[in-house]
Amino acid sequence: RALDQAFNTALTGDSRVWVPAIDVVEQKDAYVLYAELPGVDPSEIDVKFEQNVLTVRGTKRSAFDAAKNGEHRIYAAERVTGNFERSVRLPEFVDGDKIAAEFNNGLLAVTVPKAPAAQPRRIEIKVAPKHSEVEQAQ
Repeated sequence: RALDQAFNTALTGDSRVWVPAIDVVEQKDAYVLYAELPGVDPSEIDVKFEQNVLTVRGTKRSAFDAAKNGEHRIYAAERVTGNFERSVRLPEFVDGDKIAAEFNNGLLAVTVPKAPAAQPRRIEIKVAPKHSEVEQAQ
């Protein structure tokens, strides 16, 4: 983040960098990444999964555009816009082919199912025959 801020300040003179807040939750059968992306158009979001790293990147556009709306005076500009990227390394035992993403009211939810080998399962214990039963069978 510090490196991003340094480059952003040097190039634009603006020290604000937007880093969306995320939560990663482990459920019984999946990992779910939640990313707060208010004001972001879903078509501007890209989700990739490569080498067990889940990456969410995109662009948050400014609400006002001088080229489109003509010249105007801005009295306050506190909202941060621009490109963003967040990456999370997940455990090895996930099913990358079944990842699903849903965007609703500015919240992106990416569900990464666990591979069947990583899901908890109950191991049945077989009862061995008693010693006297083995002798009677012979």
